Amino acid sequence: MSHDAKLSSIEDAIQDIRDGKFVIVADDEDRENEGDLIMAAEKVTPEHLAFMVRHTSGIVCMPMLADRLDALRLPQMVSDNTESHRTAFTVSVDYRHGTTTGVSAADRAKTILALADPESQANDFLRPGHIFPLRYREGGVLRRAGHTEATVDLSRLAGLGPSGILCELVKDDGTMMRMPDLQAFALEHKLRVITIADLIEYRRRKDRLVRREPGQHTVTTRYGDFTALTYTWLPDGAKSLVLVKGDPAARPSALVRLHAACTMGDVFGSPTCNCNALLDQSLARIAREGSGVLVYLPGMHGDDFGIHHKRNPDGSADLRRGPHETRDLGMGCQILNDLNVRTLQVMTNSDITYRGLAGFGLTIDKRVPLLAD
Repeated sequence: MSHDAKLSSIEDAIQDIRDGKFVIVADDEDRENEGDLIMAAEKVTPEHLAFMVRHTSGIVCMPMLADRLDALRLPQMVSDNTESHRTAFTVSVDYRHGTTTGVSAADRAKTILALADPESQANDFLRPGHIFPLRYREGGVLRRAGHTEATVDLSRLAGLGPSGILCELVKDDGTMMRMPDLQAFALEHKLRVITIADLIEYRRRKDRLVRREPGQHTVTTRYGDFTALTYTWLPDGAKSLVLVKGDPAARPSALVRLHAACTMGDVFGSPTCNCNALLDQSLARIAREGSGVLVYLPGMHGDDFGIHHKRNPDGSADLRRGPHETRDLGMGCQILNDLNVRTLQVMTNSDITYRGLAGFGLTIDKRVPLLAD
């Protein structure tokens, strides 16, 4: 696809990444979406950094694999991540050797190249610094529809090391560039524009990261019988239980709940969250309709079983934190693909935009509230 086209193909973007060029990545084609300037870390020069800082917010981030960050002893910046997209920032760093303040384009380029070098050690870096590593979710955009994952995925697809840099593009007045601005900027600087949705679609054609386990069972709940299926997330072996009633794929739009497991709420009925009520109402609604899908996703709480589940100031559960309400939708989306469900009636109270759904071939018909605000 030519540079004067609105969007480039993923194949062309991969080649540009391989050639050490910048690529602009937006969520999808929506006019209101913002865009990040992205390139492979190992190709960075001071000139690249100067260009990036001049045209962006200046907060240069570096998506990297989790095991590499662990080897460099770079922990999460905060233990309780309340950032709107749950972007996984680690502590910031500067390269220790041959740099001064760490903030110049030359110094930042040295830090990036050192982070990308597999021979670098933890004591080669000063903390804090001016480069912000980000923790990549294994599975990439098929797990989380974020720029962090898109950056590493593009570098890997280009045959380069699994790291890159990104920063949000801004206009001269300091406001974020939107899609028309991104396209004009790309045309001026001969850069390609792609979307995360297109990258998801590209990877989905080539990679399948969920597996339906053999067999299905009928389980009886207080709302009647459901068919139970089990899926495995191949990157880390996580399991997801799916309860199906009727034939959702036969409906013009299927009633769906993507529910993140919360042991304290779902099992023990903790009053500090409304997870149990959401789960209960979801099953009740599906039973009344006679058709629907509940995807019970691995919990968002890790090893604390939801003990530290947060609440909003009004005392309600913080629904904005779960994978089912953010970019971290990939496992559930691929399960819905396997069930041949394409158009969704999503049971949720959240008005958060579900990023990357188009890449999975999914659309939201409407949102079905479960609890009164």
